Amino acid sequence: MGKEIERKFIAKPLDYSLLGSGVHYHQGYIPTRNGMTVRIRIAGDKGYVTLKDRVVGFSRNEFEYEIPLDDARQMLRLLCEPRQIEKIRYRIPSSSPGLTWEVDVFLGDNHGLILAEMEVPSEDTPFELPDWILREVTGQHGYNNNALANHPYKEWTDDEKANGPIQTK
Repeated sequence: MGKEIERKFIAKPLDYSLLGSGVHYHQGYIPTRNGMTVRIRIAGDKGYVTLKDRVVGFSRNEFEYEIPLDDARQMLRLLCEPRQIEKIRYRIPSSSPGLTWEVDVFLGDNHGLILAEMEVPSEDTPFELPDWILREVTGQHGYNNNALANHPYKEWTDDEKANGPIQTK
């Protein structure tokens, strides 16, 4: 079992391809009734199924398995909610040793939103913020990809864009 411990931030718009390599992601969510997340993802030319439990602090248990690409395509089409996420993810080395930023430049209904995540080995791991980070949004549910699939950035009010989306669970 893996444990995901991540911090999430709003990032400035810029050409992230100058800082790291990008991969196209397409992902959808299988509905659950227990607060868990079941995600189907295509990252580049690979398919994945991921199961996550509820967040406690900055952490949650995560199980991720590679699946055949054709299976992932069929699951996205047949099992996932119709609203799905598309983004380009850039992996950018951090100035903090051993850490890497993942910057998601959203496409489609979430175009205009740029989020940066830092997965850390523990909740108290220190790391430096680059100048392209605007503000932290860790723990704000509306910035989770599953929430963005259900309430995409294009539907946010001006107040939500300035202060974060309305918290719905």
